[in-house]
Amino acid sequence: MAHLAAPASPPPSPSPMPDAGDSSPPPEREPKKAVVVVMGATGAGKSRLAVDLAAHFAGVEVVSADSMQVYRGLDVLTNKVPLHEQKGVPHHLLSIIDPSVEFTCRDFRHHAVPIIEDILDRGGLPVVVGGTNFYIQALVSPFLFEDMAEDMQGCTLSDRLDDIGLAIDDARSGYEQLKEIDPIAAQRIHPNNHRKIKRYLELYATTGALPSHLFQGEAAEDKWGRPNNSRFDCCFLWVDADLQVLDNYVDGRVDCMINDGLLDEVCNIYNPNAAYTQGLRQAIGVREFDEFFRLCGAKKEPDEIKTGSSTNMVDLHDDKMKSLLNEAVSQLKANTRRLVRRQRRRLHRLNKDFGWNLHRIDATEAFQCTTGHSWDIKVVQPSADIVRRFLSKDTALACKNSSDDIGGTRVASRELWTQYVCEACNNRVLRGAHEWEQHKQGRGHRKRTQRSKQKCKISAASEVEV
Repeated sequence: MAHLAAPASPPPSPSPMPDAGDSSPPPEREPKKAVVVVMGATGAGKSRLAVDLAAHFAGVEVVSADSMQVYRGLDVLTNKVPLHEQKGVPHHLLSIIDPSVEFTCRDFRHHAVPIIEDILDRGGLPVVVGGTNFYIQALVSPFLFEDMAEDMQGCTLSDRLDDIGLAIDDARSGYEQLKEIDPIAAQRIHPNNHRKIKRYLELYATTGALPSHLFQGEAAEDKWGRPNNSRFDCCFLWVDADLQVLDNYVDGRVDCMINDGLLDEVCNIYNPNAAYTQGLRQAIGVREFDEFFRLCGAKKEPDEIKTGSSTNMVDLHDDKMKSLLNEAVSQLKANTRRLVRRQRRRLHRLNKDFGWNLHRIDATEAFQCTTGHSWDIKVVQPSADIVRRFLSKDTALACKNSSDDIGGTRVASRELWTQYVCEACNNRVLRGAHEWEQHKQGRGHRKRTQRSKQKCKISAASEVEV
C-alpha cells in the first residue's frame, strides 16, 4: 500500500483585534473551585475512603469515574458500592448507561462536569473516585481525542477514511493501516484494541495529526493531562499499597465475588455471538468465562443456563466444565493483577511526567492489620488532614506532608513505545520493556520456553539420526 499524505489542516481562525479605546483592566479570573480526587489501583480502597471522608467534611458527594460502573448491570463484578456501604453519602454516575452503548472519556466529562458544578453550587464537596485514570484526565485536561474529532458528528468512520483513500475491511486491517500511517502509534497499542485503533484512524483522517505526536514531545508536555489546565482546583489522593498485598487482596476479592453471584451476572449478559469490544462486555471478568458458558450452551439450552444458579455452577460434577471454570477464575485473577500494575504505572507517570501532585497514602499496614482502627489511622486520618489543609489553602504544608517522592518508590518513566512479541506464548504482544521483562519472569512463559527448547533438541537429534 502506498504511503498517504496527511490531509491539510484547516486554517486557524483570525484572532479579534483589541479595542484601542478600551483602557479598562482585563477581568479577573474567578478562583477555581475545590474538588477532591481519590485515585488508586483496583482494590486499593478508593470508594471506602471517599465515603469515610464524609465523616470529616460537610456536603461530601461521590462522583464515580469508573468506566464499567457507569453501566447498568454486573454490580458484583464491577464492585459497585452497595447501598448500605454508601452510608447515606450521595453517589453519582453509577448504573446510568445502557450496557450495550459505548461511553467515552468525552461522554464522562459531559456527564460529570455539570454534576460537580451542581454540588459546588449547593455548597458541597465533590469527591471524584477514579478507577479509570483517563476519565480523571478528561476532567483535568482540556485536550481529548473526542474534542479534536468534534466536527465528525454525523459522518461515519468509513466516510471520513474514504475521503483520504483509506478503507477498513476489519479490525486487523485497521491495525495494518495504522502501522503504515503511524508505526510509532501502532507500537504503542495492542493489535486487538479495536476501539483505540478506530479512534487513532479517526483522528488522523480528520486533522492529519499523527497520534504519536500527541503523546510525545511538546504536545504531550503542553496540552495533555496537565493539572494547571484544569477547570477545577484538584486535591489528588492516591491510595496505594505494597504490590503483593494488592495481589493477595484482589485474588481474595474474586473468590468473594464468585460466592456473591458473579457467575449469575455474567451468565445473564452472555451472548455467544456478541463482541467483547464495546460497552459492559469489555469488563474484566466477562470474556474470561466465554469458553465455560459455551460448553454450558452445548450441554443445555440457553434458557436453562440463565435460570441456573451460581451455586449449581460452582458445584460441578463434569470434569471438563469444572476445569474450564477453574481456568476462567484463574484468568480473571491474573487479568485483575495485570490491571493493578497498569494502573499503578499510569499513576507513577502522571505524578512524574505530568506534574500531578499526587498525595500518596500507603494503606499497606491497614490491609495487613486485623484491628478495626488501622484503616482510620493509616488511611482516613492522613487523607483528611491533606484535604483540610488543601481547603484552607495551606498547600505548602500539604505538599510537605504528602509523599512527594511517593515513599521512595517513584519509578523512572517506563518506555512504552516499543512492542515485543513472544513467539513461545502464541505471539502474545507486550507493550514496553518493563512489561516484557515481567512477562519473561512469569511461570507460564518459562514453561513454554522450556518446552520449546526441548522440542528443538528432539528435532535436532532426529535430523542427526537421518
